[in-house]
Amino acid sequence: ITGAYSVAAQAAQLGYLPRLRVAHTSESTVGQIYVPWVNWLLMVSVLTLVFAFRSSAALAFAFGMAVTGTITITTLLFFYYARTKWSTPRWLLYSGAALLLTVDLLFVAANLTKLVHGAWLPLLIGLTAFTVMTTWQRGREVVTAERARLEGSLREFISGLRGGDSPTRIVPGTAVFLNRGNQTAPLAMRANVEHNHVRHEHVVIMSIETEPVPRVAPIDRLAVDDLGYADDGITHVTARFGYMETPDVRGALDHLTPRVTEGRLNLDQASYFLSKIELRRGTEPTMAGWRKRLFVATSYITADAAEYFNLPRERTVIMGSHVDV
Repeated sequence: ITGAYSVAAQAAQLGYLPRLRVAHTSESTVGQIYVPWVNWLLMVSVLTLVFAFRSSAALAFAFGMAVTGTITITTLLFFYYARTKWSTPRWLLYSGAALLLTVDLLFVAANLTKLVHGAWLPLLIGLTAFTVMTTWQRGREVVTAERARLEGSLREFISGLRGGDSPTRIVPGTAVFLNRGNQTAPLAMRANVEHNHVRHEHVVIMSIETEPVPRVAPIDRLAVDDLGYADDGITHVTARFGYMETPDVRGALDHLTPRVTEGRLNLDQASYFLSKIELRRGTEPTMAGWRKRLFVATSYITADAAEYFNLPRERTVIMGSHVDV
């Protein structure tokens, strides 16, 4: 059960699942977490198995396939890692892989003879999880490309503000816009300028990046970019977290100094802006129709962004838009 929590949370951090609400149940142990959505999924799955198979003996073949399948996948991943990270000689790699995989595949083949007696279950679960995760990853790529088109270049947008292309009034205070990177302008910031014709005196555009490591050292946590101008009060901050860490926007902002943010930020009264995207099935051939429906359906389990990024809800503004996939 705890393994399911950890794997699901890390998959969400790496972009293979939507953001999930993760509750940390220990003040001293970072990895001790509880994921409500996964817990409900496990409950429904266990009840389904109990009513379908009725006894633990009937699950013996399913258990055997799960174990031998996991061993085989682990062996393949080990030799892939040995080749890509350790640069192990091919002759040694192939010799070891042939020996171990021969034994592993014999066990898998033995369990395949009981496919209709329950061995199909772990295969179905694995195929379902693989389909959901690859569909979400592909859908994110489509949404990211469409958002980049809608948002436009961030540096051109900042230059337009500085050049007075639009009648924009500067108001006191600090605004923090969460964005995907430093290439495109946040939809919420663009909407605020184009519709309300205002921007804050100090603006921080923050991007959250999840690194393929458990934790990121504090010295490597933040990177600041002045976006070409050192006197307009607008800066971009990249905050890096490991896949076992919980993104904490306020905690990251506390480590910024007035020198890098072009002035002192009033974080106690800062306003946080989020761009909420509503997904709709479009007509473009980006994915198969059933994968579009699966992607949109999966998006409904996405956790609340304000809670996920540890934002103060009373000072968080959500501005919506829609994207066709």
